[in-house]
Parts: sequence; structure tokens; C-alpha cells
Amino acid sequence: MTEQTPETGKQEEFESRGAEEQLETAAQDNTETVDEGGQPRTLEQALLKLAEAEAVMASHQTEVLRLHADMQNIRRRAEQDVEKAHKYGQEKLVSELLPVIDNLERALQATDDQEDQRVSALRQGVELTLKSFIGCLQKFNVEPLDPIGEPFNPEYHQAMGMMESSTAEPDSVTAVMQKGYTLNGRVLRPAMVMVARAPDGDGVDVKA
Repeated sequence: MTEQTPETGKQEEFESRGAEEQLETAAQDNTETVDEGGQPRTLEQALLKLAEAEAVMASHQTEVLRLHADMQNIRRRAEQDVEKAHKYGQEKLVSELLPVIDNLERALQATDDQEDQRVSALRQGVELTLKSFIGCLQKFNVEPLDPIGEPFNPEYHQAMGMMESSTAEPDSVTAVMQKGYTLNGRVLRPAMVMVARAPDGDGVDVKA
């Protein structure tokens, strides 16, 4: 049996304390980590930081999705604007040309009963010009509105007055004062019309 000296007792006490410190350090390693500043951080603090980071990431993801939706909307509106520009870009020009067609048609109406050869030749020239003009506009999807006998439609017709008629259906177009025109289905100018109404016995026209 080895004799225990004071030095041997101190050494054993030192070794015992060292073992306890190692156990405490290991326990701390299981419950603590280190933050960016090198300071110890508990597991609860680390989980809190993780939750904060996840919340920030979720907000950024929501922002990215919102920006993506905004870009899609902007692209869609731009495509619609381009499509409208292609379809209705000539609207102002065509609207300015409609009075020219009106004047050509009035010239033909004014020469309906003329039998003079010179007037007849002039009439043929106007007819050819009007036909060519209308054909050119039709290539760009410009269509006339001449709704004789059709039901009155406020989207395409402008009522100038009402006319008694025993033959026409009530609320149908009995006369066209001025033709209307559409461009790709959009009304450039409504047709100015007279609308039929049932006779009431006095034979007086009533203004609309």
C-alpha cells in the first residue's frame, strides 16, 4: 500500500477538480452556442434568432411574389395597349375621312334624277370613287352602319326622332339620316336614324 503524503493528496484533489470542470464544460456545450460577437448564447436564444430569421425570409418571399405579380400585370397591360394601338390606331384618321364619304354620297343623291350625259358621266366617276374609298376602308375593318328595318339599338344608333308607321315594327329604324361606322367592332360614329312608333290617329311626328 502506497503511503499518502501531503503532496499526493493535493494532486488527487487537483485531478478531482479538473474532472468536475470538464463535466461542467461539457454540460455547457450542450446548452450554449456562440453568437457573432463571440458571446455565449443559450439554446432558447438560438431558437429565437432562428425564428426571427425565418420571419424575415418569409417577408422577403412575400415581397418577391408581390413584385412578380406587379410585373405580370404591367406586362399584360402593355400587351393590351399594343393590341389596341394596332386595332384602333387609325381611329382618328378614319373619323376625319367619314365626312368625305358623306359628301360623295350626297353628290350621288343630288344627281339621282339627272339625265344629262355630262352629269351622268360625273355621277359614274363619283360612284367609282366612293366604291374605291369604301373598299379601302374595309381592308382596315371599317364597316358602315345602315340599319334600315333593324330594331333600334342605342349602342349603334342615335335617334333623331320618331315616325308613325303602320307597316314598320315599333321601335325599328324606318329611315337613316346619316350612316354610322365601326372600326373593329368599336363605334366610330353612330347612325342617325328615325324610329318607328305605332300610329295614334293624329299623324303628327314626335321629336325624340
